Amino acid sequence: MIKFYSTLVLLICLNFVGRAQVKNFTADGKQITRFDNLGNAVDAHDGEIAYFEGTYYLYGTSYDCGFEWNNKTAPFCGFKTYSSKDMVNWKDEGFMFDAKTPLWQSRCDGKTYGCFRPHVVYNKKSKNYVLWINVYDNVSGYRVFTGKSPIGPFTEVAEPKIAVNSNMPAAGLNNGDHDLFIDDDGTGYLAFTDWRTKGTIVVEQLTDDYLSGTGKVANSITSGKTEAPALFKRKGIYYITYSDPNCGYCAGTGTSYKTAKSPLGPWSEGKKISDNSCGGQPSFVSTMKVNAETIYLYGSDLWNNAAKNEAQANFYWAPLTFAEDGSIKPMECLSSFSMKKTKIQPSDEFTAGCDIGKEKQRSQFFTADKSGVLKSFTITTLKSGYPNQDFILDFYESKMGKVTGNKALVSITVPQDSIGWSARNQTVKPMINLTKGKQYVVILSSKTSQGCYGFASGISKDNNSGVSALSTDGGKNFTDEKNTQLKYNLLIE
Repeated sequence: MIKFYSTLVLLICLNFVGRAQVKNFTADGKQITRFDNLGNAVDAHDGEIAYFEGTYYLYGTSYDCGFEWNNKTAPFCGFKTYSSKDMVNWKDEGFMFDAKTPLWQSRCDGKTYGCFRPHVVYNKKSKNYVLWINVYDNVSGYRVFTGKSPIGPFTEVAEPKIAVNSNMPAAGLNNGDHDLFIDDDGTGYLAFTDWRTKGTIVVEQLTDDYLSGTGKVANSITSGKTEAPALFKRKGIYYITYSDPNCGYCAGTGTSYKTAKSPLGPWSEGKKISDNSCGGQPSFVSTMKVNAETIYLYGSDLWNNAAKNEAQANFYWAPLTFAEDGSIKPMECLSSFSMKKTKIQPSDEFTAGCDIGKEKQRSQFFTADKSGVLKSFTITTLKSGYPNQDFILDFYESKMGKVTGNKALVSITVPQDSIGWSARNQTVKPMINLTKGKQYVVILSSKTSQGCYGFASGISKDNNSGVSALSTDGGKNFTDEKNTQLKYNLLIE
């Protein structure tokens, strides 16, 4: 049984040339959240991983700005792209288009049903990358974009015409979660959820430019109460996986699939391959050729179980496996799997939590490796549950793991609005004089009466100077957390 830990963060720790180990869970079943090249948690959800010209691209919805489903005051954060050569090290490629405009906020913010599910394919004829997203402000349920590279920028084109629910009113629950599939002959298909029939799966053939539907449709592939289809082909057989049952932001819905000899059917009876999608909800199946082998990479979103902060949602990724008769084997929820050979940069392991606030404080001791001015101090933090007070960092001198003096060398207040929902680096400028070999401590606190501020912690490499501590009585007493340190960086000049 996979347990769900919404605040777990783990960085891969490898430093050699070999097969990249893509990890989903720790040995004791805790979820792994991936950090990018900037040291921030990967913030791209409910999308897919696509493989173009030897590079993996993760597309997804961002939640860091505070998007919350069904919260009328929540802003829309937009869609992000990350790239990787090994699915271990991810580079933040930025947003797919500018979603901060009044137009996109009116289409996608909390007063609407939201915008989700970015999927990208390449059209060889037009030499365009084509992006589809799911929206709920128009009749079709989708908006379409084109770009000249996998990371965009993407420019919106005309609204697509979809045969299903074309006579229904706009801004309603017409068509939902979708996938794009390109067949061997270049024909494109859209697999999607028909909400007007209470969640049946539909496939519609696309025009040659992949920008709209043709009206050639296979309806009611499932009988209802399903969503999030993924369409792919293997050895002449077409497969469609889907969430069974459907459940918005639920952690642990099932995954089933059907097969056909054509994308437009007829489709077989459904078979379930997982009861809980390895702790999440199915999102995609991507076909990619790696090391001369074709793999069918399955992904599910490990949602924070409809919590206030879905930026903390993690991912499950692993190849599907098949029996000799072509059936998909039941999923085993792999803790890790191997990808192509690559040189993997070293990193550390960290877990992230969120409990700073009210009476709880955390501290980190460090020793100056040279004398000079502490120009910057970077700590990984996040917020959750709508804190109503700011985040505070107090720096003190210390000795033998104890604070010396009653007055802080400097106290820095970080405004709550400057901290995101996803675990990210926060840098402050203490500008205090440090002495080489002397020990110091930073105390993290907040007077918030609701919600919390987060942190990332890992195994300490130097217990004498790197230990962290926890206070549960408002800073009166601290208890050392053995072999643990917070994730931080500092610059002394």
